[in-house]
Amino acid sequence: MRNTEIVRREGPERRRETLERLDRERDIWLSTSHPEHGPHQVPLWFWWDGSALWMCTGGTSATIRNARHEPRVRLALPDTADVVLVQGEAECFPASGVPREAGDGFAAKFGWDPRKEEGSFVFLRVTPRTVRAWHGEHELSGRVLMRDGAWVA
Repeated sequence: MRNTEIVRREGPERRRETLERLDRERDIWLSTSHPEHGPHQVPLWFWWDGSALWMCTGGTSATIRNARHEPRVRLALPDTADVVLVQGEAECFPASGVPREAGDGFAAKFGWDPRKEEGSFVFLRVTPRTVRAWHGEHELSGRVLMRDGAWVA
């Protein structure tokens, strides 16, 4: 049975739970934009290395084209009752040039290694600049956990 009591988490607890989710979750929504084509949003697998999120997609995708043109991106975990939003800057790495630790971490988590696939794959590393997290309206105040790349909670 799920506890329905509204309990407001303080910053350190929100940060701890957010980091746990980044470590265990599989999917994330990535939003990019292009000045002529507008916003673009896709769900991707991700691996959290403790300081950045790593994703991988086709090298000719709109996601990669947009991130190369405008590296500022937004990410969201898929649970709207337990919100985690991340803003950051994306850096692109061809699969053949991705740092070994990132490629290995991604492959270990998903059992799929884009570095061994035919075709063009590109890894994106998103280093968070802002992180927000909240459960419902009662946690809107204090939802900013990271600002300008530094944890504030």
